[in-house]
Amino acid sequence: MDRHHDYRFHIGYMLLGFDVLTAALFFAWPGVMVGLSREKLNMMRDLRGAAILFFPLLLASQSASAATAAGSSALALASLVAAASPLLSRHEKRVMARLFGGHSNFTFPANRTISVKSDAIVCRASNVDITSRSCKLTFGAASTNLTGREAHELYATLAEAGVPSEGAAGSIYESLSHLVCTIDPREIAQRSGGGADCTFDPGAP
Repeated sequence: MDRHHDYRFHIGYMLLGFDVLTAALFFAWPGVMVGLSREKLNMMRDLRGAAILFFPLLLASQSASAATAAGSSALALASLVAAASPLLSRHEKRVMARLFGGHSNFTFPANRTISVKSDAIVCRASNVDITSRSCKLTFGAASTNLTGREAHELYATLAEAGVPSEGAAGSIYESLSHLVCTIDPREIAQRSGGGADCTFDPGAP
């Protein structure tokens, strides 16, 4: 059971337990319920109402939380976005390309990372015109469009990183927003499995 379901069950059991306790007090010990002051009865109703209001808000906050990717999928995603980004220097792009190509012989300052960001990425593939595939990457006021093999590579990498796909009007698309990848070239060069982490919000902004 995942974390979202755990929250649902915990709060559901809390509400159910509250109702069972109230019913038990009323039917088994009616004198207890009758003896409660109006203020205490109102307090009990307010507590239950607050729990009911809090439940959907908690679910919404959980569903809206950022997704993450790490390791090889994060490095692949960051490398493809870095190649299209106008925000990185040429040296940073070269380092990202060499890492993605499996090479660790490069110069890069110690204790420094590369930050790869994109405000939004939307990739589409037609299931009618099967030659059509495209991706749009947004970097602030600038944007980059990919087609063909490059678009397909990014589309497949988004799926590998856990971005869900959706279908609409003869096409299948994947999208994310607020992508932030932190790449530590020195750590990746040690080949210990770390050094690449990404966070993003699934879906277009």
